[in-house]
Amino acid sequence: MVSDRIEREIVIEAPAEQVWAALLEPEFWLGEADPTGVEVGEGSRLVSEHAEYGTFPQLIEKLDPHRYLAYRWASAFPGEEPAAGNSTLVEFTLTEESGTTRLRMVESGFAALAASEETRRGAVDDNTGGWEQVLDEVKQKVEKRQA
Repeated sequence: MVSDRIEREIVIEAPAEQVWAALLEPEFWLGEADPTGVEVGEGSRLVSEHAEYGTFPQLIEKLDPHRYLAYRWASAFPGEEPAAGNSTLVEFTLTEESGTTRLRMVESGFAALAASEETRRGAVDDNTGGWEQVLDEVKQKVEKRQA
């Protein structure tokens, strides 16, 4: 049986306000797409483009500034709009701790994907490695600005 969730957590040497600002930058969301005119906000629909992986529409579901951000995407179904049966929920939670910020990411809903076991397992495997890379990039970017 495929795991239903991916959980990752890192500590960034910066205040939550700066980590939050990095999460709201269009470049964080869009991959290779042009960020011109893109705004990240509750209800926003963003489209990430990657030459190697495809196009991924994303829907921002909830924002609680400096604390929480949630969105849906159909990572196992490139090009499809996120909907019931094809999407997972990605949640970022920021907790400030003595001048640093704990950034927790949880992606859930893999078990409910309307796909083969192999496709669901592939999505978990791909995204597990992807999230490690993405969170490391956020950490490096924010901490570089601190220096």
